Amino acid sequence: MARQPKILADRPTTKRIGALSALFPFLRPYAALLTLALLALVITASISLVLPVAVRRVVDGFDSGSALLDEYFSAALIIVALLAFGTGARYYLITRLGERVVSDIRKAVFDRVITLSPAFYERVMTGEIISRITTDTTLIQSVIGSSISVALRNVMILIGGMAMLILTSAKLSGLVLLLVPIVAVPIAVMGRRLRVLSRENQDWIAASSGMASENLLSVQTVQAFTHEDLTRRQFSDVTENAYDSALRRVTTRSVMTVIVVFLIFAGVLGVLWIGARDVYAGTLTVGALVQFVIYSVMVAGSVGALSDIWGELQRAAGATERMAELLSAQDNLSDPAQPKVLPQPVRGQIDFENVGFHYPSRPNTSALHEVSLSIRPGETVALVGPSGAGKTTIVQLIQRFWDPETGAVKIDGIDLRQMSRGAFRQSIALVPQEPVIFAATARDNIRFGRPDASDADVEAAARAAHAHDFLTALPEGYDSFVGERGVMLSGGQKQRLAIARAILRNAPILLLDEATSALDTESERLVQEAVDHLAQSRTTIIVAHRLSTVRKADRIVVMDQGQIVAQGRHDDLVAQGGLYARLARLQFSDTSA
Repeated sequence: MARQPKILADRPTTKRIGALSALFPFLRPYAALLTLALLALVITASISLVLPVAVRRVVDGFDSGSALLDEYFSAALIIVALLAFGTGARYYLITRLGERVVSDIRKAVFDRVITLSPAFYERVMTGEIISRITTDTTLIQSVIGSSISVALRNVMILIGGMAMLILTSAKLSGLVLLLVPIVAVPIAVMGRRLRVLSRENQDWIAASSGMASENLLSVQTVQAFTHEDLTRRQFSDVTENAYDSALRRVTTRSVMTVIVVFLIFAGVLGVLWIGARDVYAGTLTVGALVQFVIYSVMVAGSVGALSDIWGELQRAAGATERMAELLSAQDNLSDPAQPKVLPQPVRGQIDFENVGFHYPSRPNTSALHEVSLSIRPGETVALVGPSGAGKTTIVQLIQRFWDPETGAVKIDGIDLRQMSRGAFRQSIALVPQEPVIFAATARDNIRFGRPDASDADVEAAARAAHAHDFLTALPEGYDSFVGERGVMLSGGQKQRLAIARAILRNAPILLLDEATSALDTESERLVQEAVDHLAQSRTTIIVAHRLSTVRKADRIVVMDQGQIVAQGRHDDLVAQGGLYARLARLQFSDTSA
């Protein structure tokens, strides 16, 4: 059996339907629409309660002549027409409200999670977030657009029907009231169990979505390692757990429905049996008994519907709680209330002052240890060293994806924690080790660097990155769709597209994290020329394993185990010996020979 989702095991489940109160802030802006929907609800419920009275008049006045019957049926037809119109209006208004509120919830959740730091995504799978935005909001939409409306309508019919039952026959109504506690007990007891099962089921569905998303996004790796069978089994286990959880929920709800329906209608039959004997005794008219029967059916139906809707509300309460968790998710990073602003124009001075840092997922391993580094405006600095030395961590701290545990990272003398992240990141262009290509056109992918750029600017950036030739060779040129994650492009082409994006951004600070690692020798030479030209007018930090790409850097910083072990130009570092000289000998031995 697959392991229960960690996110389920680590948090308490909701214990009350009051979790739905988290929806109120989303309903408040549409108070007018909600009021109209409630008005239509009241009208239709009231009309429904009037119909049995009309039926009683028809039955008791059956022997009064055809003219009076015509009047009764004409009045009944008007009532039915009003009921139809009111029901249609109620459906339109409440469904529209549900669609509007759920759209707002989805946007609010996405707006929140898109700003959360990488630390959050170390704890929560992306697939689960997608499940919450889709599956959970669908549940909420069902509740707002249907269940709550039906619940309120049935509550009104239950209350109004009980009042009319008392007016029709106090004796029989007293017998009906005895049924209420008998029916309420199984609803309360089994409803609590249903609530827990509903939340568990949603968590398993989220785990299934997370696993599917992770494996589909890495489908080539799965296939390359012939991991399809094991992946299928793992996904099958999680999906079966989701099914088993759903089956337990459905079984509980079915048992509750059987018990409630039997108790309601068995009780109503007993009451009607007593009423029929009263008609024979002459203490109750046939019309009154028919009216009582109709109201009894309406009340019984409303109680049965409320028991069903209670289960839906339980599921929606769990879904709402999950939405609220994302909306209230605490981030380790936050912008100051009164952020400082970088002086314009941005010079690009970068300073690390005794910086220490551990990744939350690796608390016992120091990623950086007392690192001090000063990079002058316009300087090109290369970071080299073995894997895990802390090079990429330097790049991530400059973008404030993490905060240092000790020390400070500054741009132009201002601590990053004193500025708005969105503001100072405008001055940074990034080419990551694994270029991110969106499912859009090549032109849109380059324009991602500067959304307001003209087509001419986009093409100029592509030429500078030596991407123009292969882009124009595509079936639709720059307007060719490159597929999800750029699957229609080679690794080198994707990297040149990412470099063109950074060139277009034209930021005073340029970060290149293994930007040429996927390029062949000729492409690397061409892109290196573009990078050299681009770096002339801005502060540039290059993370590289290929030492051939950093030989022209103004300064090479050698890192090992989270510390700076040497600095200098290529020739000087080779002459000094040590780690850099060993790396250089390994990489350039063939060339030297």
